[in-house]
Amino acid sequence: MGYDFSELAEIININSYTKNKAGVDENGKIFREKFEALGFTTTIFEREEFGNHLWFKSKHKDGKKMLLLGHIDTVFPPGSFEDFSEDEEWIYGPGVCDMKGGIFVMLEALRAQEKIYNIDVFLVTDEEIGSDDSRELTYSLAREYEYCLVFEAAGRNDEIVTARKGIGTFTIEIKGKAAHAGNCYTQGVDANKEAAHKLLALSHLTDLAAGTTLNVGKIEGGIGANTISPEAKLLFEARFTTTKERDRVLQEITEITNTSFVDGSSATLGGGLQRDVMEENQKQLQFIKELEKWSGSKLLTERRGGGSDANIAASAGAITLDGFGPFGDGDHTIHERASKKSYLNRIELVSKIFRGFMANI
Repeated sequence: MGYDFSELAEIININSYTKNKAGVDENGKIFREKFEALGFTTTIFEREEFGNHLWFKSKHKDGKKMLLLGHIDTVFPPGSFEDFSEDEEWIYGPGVCDMKGGIFVMLEALRAQEKIYNIDVFLVTDEEIGSDDSRELTYSLAREYEYCLVFEAAGRNDEIVTARKGIGTFTIEIKGKAAHAGNCYTQGVDANKEAAHKLLALSHLTDLAAGTTLNVGKIEGGIGANTISPEAKLLFEARFTTTKERDRVLQEITEITNTSFVDGSSATLGGGLQRDVMEENQKQLQFIKELEKWSGSKLLTERRGGGSDANIAASAGAITLDGFGPFGDGDHTIHERASKKSYLNRIELVSKIFRGFMANI
């Protein structure tokens, strides 16, 4: 494709598994050098358990501001999938599309500008495990910007993303009463039986036509076959495409938790929303028209079931669009790859968008 990917390969070859703080920070140090070479100033949000989050600020002048959002971490532990490779059409390696490749798209597009102002970058280090640590930071920073572009992978036809499902992860811990299953059966309160009732009730919250799913992914409970179970636990997630469905599901989860199907049992709800729903809206669509004018190309759009930090930026009020990284597939597997053609197309597109934005703020 006539492009030297060796600079990207350097980053891909350094493991940045979310819990590998040393590797994530080594990646962050390299990104810091590259963004500072373009005139950005760096604010480091130091962390002990995760890699440090990095906020790169350009020079500002009066007018609207844009935040570019990405994550450095990947899902691959050290030794599992670490090597960069390429052939005529594809680049391969951990993060080539999710999403070190996306960060390099924004970097190369910024390098194409004569001057950079009112465009800042925020890179987090815990996105792959739900952004629990960075969520408040992302929300707080995004409130300072009119626009946010997120550099997760593009769609198969280089679509950008206008909507993502909201995601919540929850636990229900159930208390019963242990008793001998033979001699004292009626004296027990079966937490496992209560869990079974709650599981069925939770599963009925799924509404595929509305884009809502609820999955109980893990069940724990009991001591042994001869003992009435004194405790049980359900771990589940809910995904929804609208705020109306979000509110319905959250209310129903609370009601199911507080309802005792087995007399004498009690339950406690834990967890909550990880990422609020990102709904397509008119402000987005109007902004897309501006991007099309600046870039001179039609932008295809799609909606996705998975969440990203775009959900957080959107909930903060920034006009948010996602999917500005290169198209790829096999992400979260050892077959992860990104299209060279899409990578170069994205750099060209985003370069024009940055130029048009700065000329019209």
